[in-house]
Amino acid sequence: MMATKTDDGCGAPAQEATPADFDTNGQVVLAGTVTGASGPVGGAFVRLLDGSGDFTGEVVSSPEGDFRFYAAPGEWTVRALHRSGNGEASVTAEGPGLHRLAVSVG
Repeated sequence: MMATKTDDGCGAPAQEATPADFDTNGQVVLAGTVTGASGPVGGAFVRLLDGSGDFTGEVVSSPEGDFRFYAAPGEWTVRALHRSGNGEASVTAEGPGLHRLAVSVG
């Protein structure tokens, strides 16, 4: 299946919700939702930072606030930047599977 490209300028595939039974095919998947005071926040720039704080990737959250990254095991921070505010969440992904994050901005 081919990923749909967005028109957001970063060239990332369109983001969509990641169901609990998502088949990770043995990969580390970091997924979640960006929320604000009024609910889901679409159009946020969601950045993936490694354990040293170095930038490794970026996507734009879907209209429902969803995002997804494929990563390696380790310490990760997800930072969301939006005109309504910024927020971040951290996770330790010790191995393959779905690792959920919730990022609140505002």
